[in-house]
Amino acid sequence: MRREVIFDCDPSPDDAVAFLAAIASPEDLDVLAITTAAGNVPVELTSKNARKALELARWTDIPVYAGAASPLVRSLVTAEHVHGRSGFDGYELPEPEMPLQAGFAPSAIVELVMSRPPNTVTLCCTGPLTNVAIALAREPRLATHLAGIVLMGGSMSEGGNITAAAEFNFYVDPDAAARVFLSGAAITMIPLDCTHQALTTEERLQVLRRAATPVGTAFYHLLEWNKRFDRAKYGWPGGPLHDPTVTAYLLAPELFSGRKVRVDIECASPLTLGASVVDWWSVSGKPPNALVLRSLDADAYFRLIFARLLRL
Repeated sequence: MRREVIFDCDPSPDDAVAFLAAIASPEDLDVLAITTAAGNVPVELTSKNARKALELARWTDIPVYAGAASPLVRSLVTAEHVHGRSGFDGYELPEPEMPLQAGFAPSAIVELVMSRPPNTVTLCCTGPLTNVAIALAREPRLATHLAGIVLMGGSMSEGGNITAAAEFNFYVDPDAAARVFLSGAAITMIPLDCTHQALTTEERLQVLRRAATPVGTAFYHLLEWNKRFDRAKYGWPGGPLHDPTVTAYLLAPELFSGRKVRVDIECASPLTLGASVVDWWSVSGKPPNALVLRSLDADAYFRLIFARLLRL
């Protein structure tokens, strides 16, 4: 059965691969909209990058809505040190011609979800969760009306990638992440423990280069440039391709393994702000609130995502 999805994101190349692979899978997924927030770069740039990617793929009928320009209660932290000043450094794409849609992304999320039957729409979240938290505040019924939320964020045993304790998406807006995990929505969480198994080695990236299509060529260069930071930081043969794990899970959940557990987000401690506390062994006595995916078949993941991307 075809699943309706909304991608809520802060587009760097990872996010774009995630939603383009979904758009290229119309037999499985119907992408209703892309909503953007500040995160990797300010929202003006994330909104521009979403449209650049759509125009590259010649798929301009997907509406893009701009959302939150800052976290719920904190100052914005961005990641130009990883993604460059534009968020899409590494390959020059034309300025987008397609317009942003009128309206605020959280309102669009509420309208698109609540105008459809219950358990119809899945939110695919690959950035800070600010837009989702605002949407839940505006319409409390949203959490149980959704089919679910599949998100890339958090960490269990890998530590953090922006601080010693916190993964970037949750660190940028921990208050939003905490509200989402307490909302009662059916959440699937894909943490660094899982995404760090999916490395963009040169051999894997060559699949995009050899395809010699506009999309393949662009994303070969974007990902190769974008993952230099991770290669230098970790000493790995490639950087993790984080965000398309969300799409891959919707297309092929058998590639992943995990369990339902309790997840809480730290919002008070200056030392561990944004950390995801994952009760893997059920010692807290709190009820589970998320399916946390801890491992994936990396080779099958890249075959799936790059094959879908290269359909465009």
